[in-house]
Amino acid sequence: MLVVHKYGGTSVGDLERIENVANRVAKVRDAGDDVVVVVSAMSGETNKLIGYADNFTKTPSKKAMDMLLSSGERVTAALLSIALQSKGYDAVAMSGRQAGIVTDDEHTYARIESIDPTGMHNAISEGKIVIVAGFQGVNKAGSVTTLGRGGSDLTAVALAGALKADQCEIYSDVDGIYTTDPRIEPNAKKLDTISYDEMLELSSLGAKVLQNRSVELAKKLGVKLYAKSSFSDNEGTLISEESDNMEEVLVAGVVLDKNQARVTLRGVSDRPGIAAEIFTLLAENNINVDMIIQNMGTDGSTNLGFTVPQSDHENAKKIMAAFDHDIEGMDFDNHVCKVSVVGVGMKSHSGVAATAFTTMANNNININMISTSEIKVSMVIDEKYGELAIRTLHEAYALDK
Repeated sequence: MLVVHKYGGTSVGDLERIENVANRVAKVRDAGDDVVVVVSAMSGETNKLIGYADNFTKTPSKKAMDMLLSSGERVTAALLSIALQSKGYDAVAMSGRQAGIVTDDEHTYARIESIDPTGMHNAISEGKIVIVAGFQGVNKAGSVTTLGRGGSDLTAVALAGALKADQCEIYSDVDGIYTTDPRIEPNAKKLDTISYDEMLELSSLGAKVLQNRSVELAKKLGVKLYAKSSFSDNEGTLISEESDNMEEVLVAGVVLDKNQARVTLRGVSDRPGIAAEIFTLLAENNINVDMIIQNMGTDGSTNLGFTVPQSDHENAKKIMAAFDHDIEGMDFDNHVCKVSVVGVGMKSHSGVAATAFTTMANNNININMISTSEIKVSMVIDEKYGELAIRTLHEAYALDK
């Protein structure tokens, strides 16, 4: 069997933890499996490198930053290969270039275009353990590129697809996917399995265990994905294709996203094209709009509300203030949050939304905005009620059972 492991920054945070990872990889090799390991930079290393660059300028070139930041993963890969060699295992460290990862030209947020796995296949056939520096590749001109947030997860999934690996295991300091954040609800349960679509929703809605680009790629390539902890031997959670058993489960999880701000535009002229003007302007300024709600009036005007990330809140204020026509007034609120209920079982069961709204009402929590999809119900509420909403929804759907 060929497996791909990925270890995040906390898993390789110091020399002792790298030693722990080496022991884990050695155990897999001893069991007779071939293994390719993708590693992140040691925790804190990337921020340290960014600090070095900031010492000279706050606006370094993206190309130079890619060369700088990609070094953190190469250091970890080299150290892990040395640790394995010291235990008598034949291990080889590879950069993204040596692993055959070719990307587009978008420095600091590149997308993988192709992978030539020949070098890795040759090393595996020689009995070597292959250690690949995650988060990076090269463009067609040969310049080093990095893949952005969650780039090492993306590297692992892409390599698993290119190598036709039997499975890809993502190791972090969390031992799987939970029904909600255990720090908010101590009765949260670890899921044995979850579908790609449910995991994509949870990731995009604020769950931090897996980055949604990597889950999306796993779905596209049909990679069997596991979320596990590098600090325990628990089974973890399998992320895979939707099955009939998954549809029997009404709700897979509830998630809280505090990174939300709400914009309300009052008295917007009710004419064709006005929404297009507003949202095109926001898009041109790289502001990501999430939930949108429109209330039609009877006086030729409408109210238009939408949410943006908190980091874009002030910028959205300035842009809307400069939009000086067809709007009577506007309000901004960055003390809101989004709570979401996710589950493929919603497609075949009724009453999920009704339960959510009843639970909010029973706890005197006012819902400001609602958004739904086939497998999700999201509600924007006041930030102070966020954790209460998660706990009560978790109980309402009996996710602790």
